[in-house]
Amino acid sequence: MHIHILGICGTFMGGVALLAKRAGHRVSGSDQHTYPPMSTQLAAEGIELTEGYSAEQFDPEPDLVVIGNALSRGNPAVEHVLNSSIRYTSGPRWLGENYLRGKSVIAVAGTHGKTTTASIVAWILESAGEKPGFLIGGIPENFGLSARDGKRFFVVEADEYDTAFFDKRAKFVHYRPEIAILNNLEYDHADIYVDIKAIQTQFHHLVRTIPGKGTIISNGQDPKLESVLDRGCWSQLQQFSMEEGSDWRVDLRKPDGSVLEFFYQENSIGRVSWSHFGRHNAMNACSAVAACVAAGVSPESAVQALSGFLGVKRRMELIAETDGIRVYDDFAHHPTAIRLTLEGLRRKVGNARVLVALEPRSNTMRAGVHISELGPALMPADRVWLMAGEGIDWDPQETLAPLEGRGRVVTRSDDMLAQMLDTAQPGDHVIFMSNGGFDSAPARFCRSLKDNEHG
Repeated sequence: MHIHILGICGTFMGGVALLAKRAGHRVSGSDQHTYPPMSTQLAAEGIELTEGYSAEQFDPEPDLVVIGNALSRGNPAVEHVLNSSIRYTSGPRWLGENYLRGKSVIAVAGTHGKTTTASIVAWILESAGEKPGFLIGGIPENFGLSARDGKRFFVVEADEYDTAFFDKRAKFVHYRPEIAILNNLEYDHADIYVDIKAIQTQFHHLVRTIPGKGTIISNGQDPKLESVLDRGCWSQLQQFSMEEGSDWRVDLRKPDGSVLEFFYQENSIGRVSWSHFGRHNAMNACSAVAACVAAGVSPESAVQALSGFLGVKRRMELIAETDGIRVYDDFAHHPTAIRLTLEGLRRKVGNARVLVALEPRSNTMRAGVHISELGPALMPADRVWLMAGEGIDWDPQETLAPLEGRGRVVTRSDDMLAQMLDTAQPGDHVIFMSNGGFDSAPARFCRSLKDNEHG
């Protein structure tokens, strides 16, 4: 059939488009702004793109319209679909009811770590010769694309954000996984959920969809997940942690987390060196190993595959090393993830200086829900620049007070970059943290460094 996708350049909806095309459908789509890398990837697949949401794009009328959750009532394309009685659905529902049928689905849920963990799971399965399909909210470096078709297994990043304007359930209730990872659970998405209990209810709905023969891999150190499971668990439950007594355990054999040892029921199944760091990534790896073993991979093979994992674009991605200054791009959206990333980097680099540029861009961060946690989360940094753009109605100076003069508030990226370039020196580690475009600041900073070096 002809499927037309509204909001096609988002990572998830673009992935749905690629999977629909591979399944044999004619696919077209539109977005407010069609932009790379997704627009390039879609065009290479022969998917027709339209800029904007005018009604003219529905001539001829498609068989089905898939509507992204960024669109709402009042959007011209949405109003045309409703007024014309064109058949429509959401991306998660289409994926669950059409593409995922007959697949062994491995879903990765949690407030943070979903993209990295799902990428590790896909890589371990790939290393085991399983050729998995996947739909991930980022681009795993081992694969170079965010979605692909596969054989028996399909790995999906299971987001708790709502499905569409007409379906306010979490996306992940549509996926019906056989294996589910519950990585962690914190309050987020304040524009959708009134409190943590509302999010826990959505996780409980996910748990209800997992068959009795299926497996739940849950973080045994997270009391909020324990509360979810206390409401009912009908599947095989395995817990992972960094503490003794869990089914799966990971130990840091180097303080920075670059060497890990894994245990199943307190028996060592292997030690591995890899190019990543931090307690959070150790936990991500532990849950991924557990999930892949549940899928039939040998424990030893799962552990050793980690040595070949290359990471994910925009997840502490090293984008430049110029004049002795290392520059990273990180998709940061929650104080806990920021804190864990900076603590891990601090253990890795010792006394080297860490410079951070932060753009609070998620709806929750901009609403000020986590401002009391943000300052302490930035403590491992030596210098911090906080980009206070439009829509922030809290006091960023007060938020940075715990840094005792090490933090600066800026409103223009040009000013921020000028100050950072004046401060940076050989041996520094510079991190740009944002879940948006950050006014192209990371790339602009790197270009300026190169110009200075050659100048």
